[in-house]
Amino acid sequence: MADSTRFLVRSFGFRAEAFLSAQQFLDSGLLEETKCLLLILDLRMPGIGGLELQRNLTNANKGIPIIFISARATEHERKQAIAGGAVDFLRKPFNEEALLNAINLALSERHHSK
Repeated sequence: MADSTRFLVRSFGFRAEAFLSAQQFLDSGLLEETKCLLLILDLRMPGIGGLELQRNLTNANKGIPIIFISARATEHERKQAIAGGAVDFLRKPFNEEALLNAINLALSERHHSK
């Protein structure tokens, strides 16, 4: 799923990297070196889950727009993600247009918050 999402985001014209875990992303250095960062997170990942990563980034004052995706999220988890500042929450399977709309919304919110 990570690779197919990465290819899809690249097809929209954006740079995209895929990581199999939150820790792999945190170890990548992208958090420090990238000015315009957007995360597409699955709720269920090995190790640190999506909601935990969202909380950690918020606590570290990293204002990174997050789009969540999940196949089996509960309504409570969806509400937690949105309450935590997620831009959107897409249920798998999602279509290309839904993802592109969420990305554009995240980028416009980031632009307006500066």
